[in-house]
Amino acid sequence: MQALLRLSRIIDTFTEWVGRLAYILVPVVVAVGVWNVANRYVGRAIGRTLGSNFYIEAQWYIFSLIFLLGAAYALKHNEHVRVDVFYSNFSAKRKALVNLLGTIFFLIPFCALLLYFGWPYVEQSWRIRENSPDPGGLPRYIIKTFLLISPALLIIQGISEAIKYFAAYRGLLDPGQVEEEHETRL
Repeated sequence: MQALLRLSRIIDTFTEWVGRLAYILVPVVVAVGVWNVANRYVGRAIGRTLGSNFYIEAQWYIFSLIFLLGAAYALKHNEHVRVDVFYSNFSAKRKALVNLLGTIFFLIPFCALLLYFGWPYVEQSWRIRENSPDPGGLPRYIIKTFLLISPALLIIQGISEAIKYFAAYRGLLDPGQVEEEHETRL
């Protein structure tokens, strides 16, 4: 079990780094958004079009990357939406069991389905080197790749969470320690 907990720590460290990348992209998307707005208003004032599809698409690509890369980080820190009408009253051991079962029977299969059904979509996009239909737009096949990367990252982090929940349920890890690890931030 110690080897699995060591694997879990390695996965958690990797997820932290991916989360930091997503975190770094936040000011970038804000800067691109400000650039787009400034160009629109200055362009209107002088009667010229200053914006371009490149910057508009870059803004939503970066926003998409923040969301897609940040999903596993949010899972690691227990920040996903949870309806906890009953869950909040459970003991720590019972919470660990519910989380373990939810991870094994819902999270991982759902992400596997996303990979299965997303693969042909992304593969087709790469095969034709799909680009934006708008003039000056960006390639679409690169951003579509993250439709596979995100569920893969979620599966990897889900494995880490399952290891910790199993250890907590079996009494090998203090359930409070699992909650503490969820509290650790950048």
